[in-house]
Amino acid sequence: MSEVDNLFANPFGKVNDFTFDHAVARVFPDMIKRSVPGYPTIIESIGVIAGQYAQPGTLIYDLGCSLGAATQSMRRQLPQQGNHILAVDNAEAMVERCREYLTAQDAMLEERIPTEVICADITELELQPCSLVVLNFTLQFVPPAQRLALLARIRQALLPGGVLILSEKLTFTDSQTQTSLEALHYAFKRANGYSELEIAQKRTAIENVMRPDPLEVHQQRLDEAGFSHSHLWFQCLNFCSMIAHA
Repeated sequence: MSEVDNLFANPFGKVNDFTFDHAVARVFPDMIKRSVPGYPTIIESIGVIAGQYAQPGTLIYDLGCSLGAATQSMRRQLPQQGNHILAVDNAEAMVERCREYLTAQDAMLEERIPTEVICADITELELQPCSLVVLNFTLQFVPPAQRLALLARIRQALLPGGVLILSEKLTFTDSQTQTSLEALHYAFKRANGYSELEIAQKRTAIENVMRPDPLEVHQQRLDEAGFSHSHLWFQCLNFCSMIAHA
């Protein structure tokens, strides 16, 4: 169902800001696998973490679900214990294809965890009590001024013992670390078949849309949002994933 990502293979007179439109939705699985070091490990591990922390009979959110990879992982690995997953994204093209992927997964699962996919702005969504929230490379696309408020609302919605899984691209306050890991990330992309033109044009397209933070900023923001503890559970180059406890 996925096509090869060649969206930036030809030179543009003007590179427009990146959007999650139908063209991106068609190639997104290939794009993210070739662009995000460790992505398959993060996705599979989200299912494992969900199995550890999702409480029976509770709601689970996948906020900024894109094509539902994290949701699919949780559906594969969660036991049948009365959970319900609500997957949310604000891009209609991604939501449409996410529904297609989940329908295909339904045919392969003997027991299905009820899942609803909706198109909505997660910064305005009224969150219901839940035991697990996934923000998988989502917060970096939320305007920085709105990030603390979103995390605070998530913290308020989480039941006692609930957790947030937060995956993000990182920047680094130490310039040598930033330069080194950024160079390795570009080397990762080249090793996965992207040309220098594709790397440069994608960087231009996304620089005004995705604004990553240093790990220290994430940790401080999670503290301010009311989480009792947070820790890194995965990092590959300049990409990481954290668990934050209610």
